[in-house]
Amino acid sequence: MAEPMEEVSHEGGEAAPISAESPTSSSSDSESEEEARENLRLQALETELANNPTNYDAHVQYIKLLRKASNIEKLREAREAMSALFPLSPVMWQEWAKDETSLSSGDDAFPVIEKIYERGVFDYLSVSLWCDYLNYVQEHDPLVRGCSPAGITKARNLFERALTAGGLHVSEGSKIWEAYRDFEQAIFHTIGDTEIEAKKKQVERIRSIFHRQLSLPHNDLEATLLAYKSWEVEQGNVLDVNSANLDGISSHVASAYQKALGMYNARVQLEEQVSKQDLPDSERLKLFMVANVVREAYSRAGRNCPWIGELWCRYLLSLERGHASENEISTVFEKALQCSFSSFEEYLDLYLTRVDGIRRRLSLGKEVEGLNLEVIRNTFQNASDYLSPHLKNTDGLLRLYNYWARLDMNLGNDLAAARGVWERLLKISGSMLEAWQGYITMEIETGHTSEARSIYKRCYSKRFPGTGSEDICHSWLRFEREYGMMEDFDHALQKVTPRLEELRLFRIQEESKGAAAPTDQRDNDTKKKAHGKRNTDFNFTEQPPAKRQKAAAQKPNKIHGKDKPQAPSSGEPNKMEDVNAKPESMSEVQVENSVRAKTKVYTDQCTAFVSNLSLQANSDHLRDFFGDNGGVVAIRILKDKFTGKSRGLAYVDFLDEAHLAAALAKNKKMLLGKHVSIARSNPKQKKKDKEAALGTDRNSIVEGSEASEINKESGTSQAPLDGRKYEIENVRLKGKNTFAVPRNVKPLGWTQNKPKKDTADPPDETPKSNDEFRKMFLKTQNS
Repeated sequence: MAEPMEEVSHEGGEAAPISAESPTSSSSDSESEEEARENLRLQALETELANNPTNYDAHVQYIKLLRKASNIEKLREAREAMSALFPLSPVMWQEWAKDETSLSSGDDAFPVIEKIYERGVFDYLSVSLWCDYLNYVQEHDPLVRGCSPAGITKARNLFERALTAGGLHVSEGSKIWEAYRDFEQAIFHTIGDTEIEAKKKQVERIRSIFHRQLSLPHNDLEATLLAYKSWEVEQGNVLDVNSANLDGISSHVASAYQKALGMYNARVQLEEQVSKQDLPDSERLKLFMVANVVREAYSRAGRNCPWIGELWCRYLLSLERGHASENEISTVFEKALQCSFSSFEEYLDLYLTRVDGIRRRLSLGKEVEGLNLEVIRNTFQNASDYLSPHLKNTDGLLRLYNYWARLDMNLGNDLAAARGVWERLLKISGSMLEAWQGYITMEIETGHTSEARSIYKRCYSKRFPGTGSEDICHSWLRFEREYGMMEDFDHALQKVTPRLEELRLFRIQEESKGAAAPTDQRDNDTKKKAHGKRNTDFNFTEQPPAKRQKAAAQKPNKIHGKDKPQAPSSGEPNKMEDVNAKPESMSEVQVENSVRAKTKVYTDQCTAFVSNLSLQANSDHLRDFFGDNGGVVAIRILKDKFTGKSRGLAYVDFLDEAHLAAALAKNKKMLLGKHVSIARSNPKQKKKDKEAALGTDRNSIVEGSEASEINKESGTSQAPLDGRKYEIENVRLKGKNTFAVPRNVKPLGWTQNKPKKDTADPPDETPKSNDEFRKMFLKTQNS
């Protein structure tokens, strides 16, 4: 800026300006030219920033020129504009705070400058910036300057924040520790001699700071050790302040010091290279990583890839690490629930991540607005309502409920609520052995053995996958050995023993069914081969040439068009017997195999037939109904083959006659609101009656159909070709063997034309030899 023009007094007493030719005038002109150039540069930078606001270097140059020109208003606007886009460097924050401090004075300006420092330490983890901030607060904060309790507490909290941010810095971290010690020593000197307890407490506080600093790998560890010894001597302890030995120092402090010294010596070379490296601002910007940047990155990733559940879980963890508010975390969680993930396990991980965060914050013991145990319970309930239909009987749902019950016990100390959680799980996944075991484990860990025993009584008779049924029985016995009395063990043994025997028989039955499956397959293969062989034997269309010639000789009227009746040869039926003999035997084998393969036989030796069952009754209901008697081997509920629903009928197999008799005594007892009827199953007598009735009906049907077929073809009732009777399961087939001939093919041995009654010479029906047939054929050819 141009300096004010100097005035000089002339002899006439008038003041006249300095001439342009004077040296002062030349200096003013040069400054004016420099100011003009700077104004042009400012205008150019303003234009550049208007067109490209993300030009980092342009922002830096613009702020420097405004600061040099002392344009306070524009300088503030420029700094705010750059801070909105980029993090300012520590030097720029320090300059901003110093400029505002020089322009403002008094207690009213303190909150404004304090906010600038807060923004600066949030942008960068700079030790020098933290030191300036601490010094400013100690000098200008009226509460801290007056050493009031509130001011001392505020300063200590600020020092702890500074130690968290830069206390581990190898080369500069000791500056914060020294400032902290000086502050506490200054407070110590303000305490009166009569306040002995306060002095002792303050001495312990300073000693704690020394101990903490000596356990960190700083580059001036030896100097810190000597300072600590000197301070201890001031407190009346005898130590050698001229050497770095550890004589007279407590063992835990000496051990921590040696460990920190070893860590520093292992990386001292790397730390020196880092401290000497002068990185430009652009490189420092690349290394910049604060919570806001990570948060924005996750926010953008969530918008671009909302279907990835793991991304949202990491987003929630990042917010928790950044000490985000509960409102912000809950908003992100609700937004994540609206996304469509590829699996329900991802939704489960999201719910568990949310619960983990709430639990950690509640475990700290701090009061957080809107956070309590009820929030955790609501989160678990929402997760259960959404995931239970899809994760039924899975380990994921078991993990969710186990976590829920454990938090109710640990955080809420509510045993009744924890039991309610397990009961809800058993209603959803009662067939999971792990669910019952988890419930029992919780009761045992809390010392409630009687409740654990009652759970064993509820589940020992249930059917679990694999060997789970046996495992729960053995687990009950182990429990009674370790926690129960003799009466309890005997009672468990009385209940478990028949159950284990029942399960053993069931396993044997299942193994026998599995072994019978390959045999049935071989029977089916044999049946198919027999069926194919039978079809091959009954090929009536193909005949050898000699037989065709013989047939032509027997029917000369077809060759010459004459309608002469020819009687069938008496040898024809005998030949038909030979042809049909093998198909007859194969048919019997085939039918027997078919019946044996298709019929599943139940012996029903110790079986009860239960009727009038509720349609909602299942195997577990029947097993519990007969559970007092025991001995249940298998349960078969009859179902409709089209709808698959129960027909209200069932067969229950028992171990022996004694258990069956006990079950029959429960006739007309109530089960699911209905009086069930129980009777002994006796299928043998019914089978005999059914077969007798079926045999009579089949004989009449077959004989009647054959007679009608014969009358239809020949018009007369004729005797069968042979006297054989075909028997297949009490069904007798009489007459000609026509079961393998299609309807449009006439039975062999029957002629199409009826013999003429008015013919003078009746046809010769005596058997003829080959010579006689040859003569007849030649006679026909000659005529």
